[in-house]
Amino acid sequence: MTQRDKTLDEVSRGKSDANIRFDELRSLLLSLGFSERVRGSHHVFSKAGIEDQINLQRDGSKAKPYQVKQVRSALIKYHLAKTEHG
Repeated sequence: MTQRDKTLDEVSRGKSDANIRFDELRSLLLSLGFSERVRGSHHVFSKAGIEDQINLQRDGSKAKPYQVKQVRSALIKYHLAKTEHG
């Protein structure tokens, strides 16, 4: 299982939102085809065909838990939460 798959699994399960590393969540979104724009401390992700923009900010080395929940909601809403294995 790759780090991307592990991060996708952790985000999808929603059991450890406070323990998702910012860099891993950022890499996950980029691997799913999102483009990134950085404005100060805000990393804004968008993707063609996806209405919602995803905004991430660091909380130390972690992503903010409420923002992890927003990522999970977008993954579910747009059916992006599937790994290569399932």
